[in-house]
Amino acid sequence: MKNSNLHEAKRAKNDEFYTQLSDIEKELQHYTEHFKNKVVLCNCNDAIHGNFSQYFALNFERLELAELICTSYGDGDENGKVCIYHGDKNGNHIPDIEEWEQYELKGKGDFRSEEMIELLKRADIVCTNPPFSLFREYVAQLMAFNKKFLIIGNMNAITYKEVFPLIKENRLWLGINTNGHNMTFISDGEKNDVTAIWYTNLDHNKRHTPLDLYKRYNEEEYPKYDNYDAIEVSKVADIPMDYNGIIGVPITFLNKYCPNQFEIIGIDRYVENNPNYGHRFTINKKEIYARILIKFK
Repeated sequence: MKNSNLHEAKRAKNDEFYTQLSDIEKELQHYTEHFKNKVVLCNCNDAIHGNFSQYFALNFERLELAELICTSYGDGDENGKVCIYHGDKNGNHIPDIEEWEQYELKGKGDFRSEEMIELLKRADIVCTNPPFSLFREYVAQLMAFNKKFLIIGNMNAITYKEVFPLIKENRLWLGINTNGHNMTFISDGEKNDVTAIWYTNLDHNKRHTPLDLYKRYNEEEYPKYDNYDAIEVSKVADIPMDYNGIIGVPITFLNKYCPNQFEIIGIDRYVENNPNYGHRFTINKKEIYARILIKFK
């Protein structure tokens, strides 16, 4: 095996987190109307036994799915696997093993491979937990093939140079259960809390609910950045309802973001007119953590 492949295998192992079924159910219940007559792909999964697979197989008829395609990455010298489900056939309302069409892939099951791309082309909606270290590439591929998706990623991915423009352009947004709390994953039999959130381009009611505001602007409470014409707001709840200029807010703002209420201007480091492009803003020469720049519509 080439060194590059060894490194990728090690990286894949480090990314091997298994989402709990309870977390999947808690989020997916808000998107029922999107799945009727759709082909769902769960790549980056554990084929039949993955919790994404189980959720969609157990709810196949209720969601009125057309097809469920699940894949798994090959372990060791094994190739990857594809498992396809078309619904309950014996009337027991359980996705029995014999009701799945199964075959082996020619390769390991890397989402970037040609055979996996062919499966992606068949899908209407992708729903899975991709490797965190490959999140940029994964999202770029979904966008390139114009796919609908509901996926899990590290919360810090919001600030990625490749991801944030998609949020700004309303081509990608956060899911329902994204309040900044850790999500519990299972890896190597142990539970781990990871700051992860749902990313999607499936519409939901939460993103059309305006943020309730009660505070008014005053210069003492809302200082401006040293080198950028915007005020600092360290808590989303403290956004002043009467300020018409640019406002810097924490990335947790996106949990409450309503595109009908606010316009996203950019993110501190990469906003075009940042005189220190590539660097975060400062107040009294002290650097402030990542800030999203917004203004009222």
